[in-house]
Amino acid sequence: MHTAPIITLDQLDTLAASREIDHFWNVLTPEYFGGELIPGSRWVALDQVGRHVATREIRKSARIVVYCSGPQCPNSKDAGRKLVALGFTNVSVFEGGLEAWKADGRGVEVLPKSAAA
Repeated sequence: MHTAPIITLDQLDTLAASREIDHFWNVLTPEYFGGELIPGSRWVALDQVGRHVATREIRKSARIVVYCSGPQCPNSKDAGRKLVALGFTNVSVFEGGLEAWKADGRGVEVLPKSAAA
């Protein structure tokens, strides 16, 4: 089974600075999503990833970066595998997720409660 490469916070910064990220998603499932997003990302729940890319006609070569709560959370790796299996060729997993982002002293965006359900 092919997996998406894992990137570090520094690599994420490099991609963001060069504007190379087409899609940046928090892939936590609804029961774990607390409304927090890394700035510039959006929430696409793991179980919605396939439908999301199909309904938006995202090109297979688009640079997609996925993340979840942190290294102990399997969702980002699962989303990366799912995207690769769907034929996406430029997928990365930011394994550190929200945990690494906040540990580095960075702020998050918080969605209103109504949008986080």
